Amino acid sequence: MTLPYHKVKIEHEKFGTLVNESFVNSIQFKLFLKMIQGCIELKNDLTFYNGTDFLVHIPFKYLVESIILTSTDSYSLVEHYVQKSKMEI
Repeated sequence: MTLPYHKVKIEHEKFGTLVNESFVNSIQFKLFLKMIQGCIELKNDLTFYNGTDFLVHIPFKYLVESIILTSTDSYSLVEHYVQKSKMEI
C-alpha cells in the first residue's frame, strides 16, 4: 500500500539547507506552509518548536532570501513506521 507524503525544503544561498521536512499528514503540511507564508507576509521570523526535539528559527531577513520548495511523493506503509516527521510526533 502506498500513501502520499509531502516535503518542504527551505534553501539559502549562503547557509545551505535550512529546513528539509517530510509530512505524512497533509493538514500539518498545509499548516506549516501557512505559517511560512504568514511569516513572509507579516515580516516575522520563522520560529517553530514541536515541544520535544525539533526547533527551527529563521530570521525574516534570511527567510525572504531563501528558496522554498515543496513536493509530493509516495511511500509504503513500512517506510511510514521507519521515518516519521519530527513535527508529527
